[in-house]
Amino acid sequence: MKRAFLIIIGLVLVGIFSYTHALSPLNAASQDRHTIAIEPGFSVQKIAQLLVDRAIIRSPFAFTTYVRLHGKAASLQAGKFVLRPAMSVQEIVLLLQNGKADEAIITIPEGYTVRQIDALMAHKGFSGTGDILRCARECDFSSFTFLPQVGGLAERGGKIEGYLYPDTYFVSKDDFFAKFFLERLLTTYRNKVIEPYAETIEQSGRTLHELVTMASLIEEETLTNAERPVVSGILWKRYDDGRGLGVDATVRYILDKPTQEITTGDLNTNSPYNTRKFKGLPPGPIANAGTKSFVAALFPKESEYWYYLHGDDGVIHYAVTNEEHNVNRYLYIH
Repeated sequence: MKRAFLIIIGLVLVGIFSYTHALSPLNAASQDRHTIAIEPGFSVQKIAQLLVDRAIIRSPFAFTTYVRLHGKAASLQAGKFVLRPAMSVQEIVLLLQNGKADEAIITIPEGYTVRQIDALMAHKGFSGTGDILRCARECDFSSFTFLPQVGGLAERGGKIEGYLYPDTYFVSKDDFFAKFFLERLLTTYRNKVIEPYAETIEQSGRTLHELVTMASLIEEETLTNAERPVVSGILWKRYDDGRGLGVDATVRYILDKPTQEITTGDLNTNSPYNTRKFKGLPPGPIANAGTKSFVAALFPKESEYWYYLHGDDGVIHYAVTNEEHNVNRYLYIH
């Protein structure tokens, strides 16, 4: 009888330990985040199975048991949530009860400038208008040794313009700081662009800043991935030959006219960013380009072309001579 009692006690203790373990984080060290959609009418069991399938919790039984033992079943909310394997079941249930995620999903599109990132984060309620712009100018980013040590950069973007990686980020409003957020984007750029191509960059004969700047021009001047290496080849060829690049996007950047019509006066703007008036690359990037544009800058495609334009027909038209280019302008731009 005593032995049977001890066995029962042992089994109970094992069960308690297993249950407690199943409620603990699946992976406390994980930095992974998953967007989970809980639809209206989802049962506790369905939510539990969804969390197991997405590798967020250990056991659907433990989750279901916890929810029912604590009377939480009726209070779980529908919606989209950002959940992490580093969260315990208790933390997950609390978040599902509140009906809101502790983190938001923020996507920085390719080609965004610091000014546009500032406007996006202000619109989403993470920062005040101008906070990120101010930090770009004034915050200390000296630990990022790859940032340019050159003069003449546009004040609003500062040294970090072009070096912020466009991607999807998970951001918490409760502990949002402009500097920390920008450091995340800089770190991601280093991890996804600079380090993977470090050897090729060194062998390219171009400086990192030249490549990042050219990548930003390619980002703004192309519509498809097929165009990127060809346009890169044209721009580098013009650059190496000492010809003006003639990129209207640089004028739009320095005048902050992303979509408005460019006037003759605009094209005469006395700024080193005006590649219609001054030869060579602008002092710095005019946008934060994605990896594909950087790779195009690093691996330009040779061609016979010296000119290109996007017609009103939505197609890019290349030309060898200025005369052919003018014909394309007449035929395809109205």
